[in-house]
Amino acid sequence: MFNNVVGGELVPSASGETYEVVDPTTGEAYATAPRSGEEDVDRAYAAAAGAFEEWGGMTPQDRARALLRIAEAIEAREDEINEVECRDTGKPLHLTKSEEMPYASDHFRFFAGASRVLSGSSAGEYLADHTSWVRREPVGVVGQVTPWNYPLLMMIWKIAPALAGGNTVVLKPSDTTPASSTLLAELCQEFLPPGVLNVVCGDRDTGRALVAHKTPQMVAITGSVRAGMEVAASASSDLKRVHLELGGKAPVVVFEDADVASAAEGIAGAGLFNAGQDCTAATRVLVADGLHDEFVAALAEAAKGMPTGPPDSEDTYYGPLNNARQLEHVSGMVDRLPDHARVETGGVRQGERGYFYEPTVLSGLRQDDEQVQTEIFGPVMTVQRFTDEAEALRLANDVQYGLSASVWTKDHARALRMSRGLDFGAVWINTHIPFVSEMPHGGFKHSGYGKDLSMYGLEDYTRIKHVMSYTGD
Repeated sequence: MFNNVVGGELVPSASGETYEVVDPTTGEAYATAPRSGEEDVDRAYAAAAGAFEEWGGMTPQDRARALLRIAEAIEAREDEINEVECRDTGKPLHLTKSEEMPYASDHFRFFAGASRVLSGSSAGEYLADHTSWVRREPVGVVGQVTPWNYPLLMMIWKIAPALAGGNTVVLKPSDTTPASSTLLAELCQEFLPPGVLNVVCGDRDTGRALVAHKTPQMVAITGSVRAGMEVAASASSDLKRVHLELGGKAPVVVFEDADVASAAEGIAGAGLFNAGQDCTAATRVLVADGLHDEFVAALAEAAKGMPTGPPDSEDTYYGPLNNARQLEHVSGMVDRLPDHARVETGGVRQGERGYFYEPTVLSGLRQDDEQVQTEIFGPVMTVQRFTDEAEALRLANDVQYGLSASVWTKDHARALRMSRGLDFGAVWINTHIPFVSEMPHGGFKHSGYGKDLSMYGLEDYTRIKHVMSYTGD
């Protein structure tokens, strides 16, 4: 059984209500978690508000020291955390350990250092007989909601910059993946004053209560466009600051001069990693006419070599979809494929137990097709043709999302032109999906606003105050 973490203590919900947590590899419940209500949210925010003066008043050096100790503790318990994360999500143990766990500690270390070098305008006499300077201060108490696709990393992307900036936090993980969030919160209590970091488990009603509460000065969410719109609407009622990292539909533009084998392998890997359950996944492939047929064949072949399976298999590239509703969504998107399109490989559920779906490549899609315009969020890649650079750019930008994109070409000037024209918050060239702590992540349009990672991510959790002193006689 999982517990909430409130005021430094592990506690059940005030009502005693729980819900079942399902293992996506079997489709069967394996644990329970608190179904938190308004009283639990009240208690968590009271704890966060009570802790803010102490934590926000600490020196950056002292906060950094705490974050560095958390990073060390994560590394010391890496195997345990990895197993908990994979049990909850069905991710492959070997890939999660190599591709995700190193970043869990690295993000804390980055923000520990970043907290000590916040920038601002130089102090100076911008008005005669007056000296002005800028203070960067914590926003205050922050409410955060994280998704089920990367429960551990998305929690860290949220809490590390917020804590580094001197804020206190109440966080709600996804109802389907509370395990690593509660474990990390429990681990952090050894290094943080009580109430600095609080976690309340629950369903959508819990999330709505967390966002609507009067205490937080800011709310941040990683989730769907629908959820982001609800959060923005709710927060607007009392003018809370909002940080939204929402959906994506990444265009992957492959020109005729691209290395076919390398591009197919890289795009398949970036489209299928984590079962395609990634807002930045390389799932909308645009290929130059002259290369189209050869590339589709290569992409389908590469996809076949990246199988789905259980977490403990060394041959598994990705695990199951997260839940039954997501399996139904992905299956429905493929089942409704229009007559002019075709399934090159996959397109079916794998097995009857758990939520596994075969690696899938769809060709012949048109720009207004549902499969092109709607986020599938599964191991499904669509392929379209384009005739020239202008059409490639038009097709790439013609979606409601603006999170990420990539360009595959040997022509440096073309790559730079495309990176300028693509209306997306991140653009990769001859690669797709790597992240680093030092660079920002965040989108445009319906993909939201605000940045995770980097100094920009830290600055989002601060407010700016102008102070002016009269210096005349």
